[in-house]
Amino acid sequence: MRFLLTGYYLDLCKLQNQSQVIVKNIELTEKVIEQMKARREQGTVLKNDITRYELQRQSLLLTKTQIDDAHKIIRHQIGTTIHLPEGENFEVDALSLEEEGRALKALTSEESWQQRAVENNIDIRKASLATEMSEQKVRSTRAASRPSVAVIAENNLFGPYTSDLIPKNANVNVWFIGIGVKYNLSSLWKNKHDIRKARHKNTQARESVEMAREGIENGVQASYTNLLTSSVEVSTQEKQVELADQNYTVVKNRYDNDLALLTDMLDASNMKLSADMALVNARINMLYNYFKLKYITNTL
Repeated sequence: MRFLLTGYYLDLCKLQNQSQVIVKNIELTEKVIEQMKARREQGTVLKNDITRYELQRQSLLLTKTQIDDAHKIIRHQIGTTIHLPEGENFEVDALSLEEEGRALKALTSEESWQQRAVENNIDIRKASLATEMSEQKVRSTRAASRPSVAVIAENNLFGPYTSDLIPKNANVNVWFIGIGVKYNLSSLWKNKHDIRKARHKNTQARESVEMAREGIENGVQASYTNLLTSSVEVSTQEKQVELADQNYTVVKNRYDNDLALLTDMLDASNMKLSADMALVNARINMLYNYFKLKYITNTL
């Protein structure tokens, strides 16, 4: 349930960040349209150029509507999962995710994650407990086929005999010690089958532990590798956003000075939007891989 809610929450944060990116691009597009209208009055811009940018603004507005609708769906799913009253609202704590993101900069080694998984994973703990129980069963079954030895010691002091009319002084001290051996002869052939059965279950339990360890080891290795890959992806996307911003600034200056075509402006604008959206997705994907690693190691 925690991992399910984590997925919902990350989707919600991704949509919220995408909405912010779209809003910024809508504001930027509207600003460009206003500048182009002013230039059209001066006769330096064609109406067709303004129309193309207005089409881009409508496309951004449609994307904003789609994101808002998806945002409502995820919020409803979260509310249903945690049984919030109908209509109750909640805020997204972006600060906590930023703290998690800063923690990712100091990634621990894969060996430490493997150790956490061995210590905390529920499947391994359950398999280990089953092994201990099967070993106890083997010991108890073997004990049933062994003779039982009993040592008995007793010391009794009998006082005067007072049941007769004339009491008798009959103080007697009686003590004894003995040893007894009990052996069930039928256990010679009956318990052999039980012992073999118990040993077989113990072997199965040990194999289950090894299989659980192998499965967790593979899962941790894959999740850790994906986390490293997503970390590199975030760094790459951050660089692409920086380059896309620089390209947009250069192309816009050239277009303002009539040194670039409108198609160049549209391409630079779309490139900037794509880079911003890709960075949002890459950051959320890195956090998802991080929480998935914590989920596998049962430290979520």
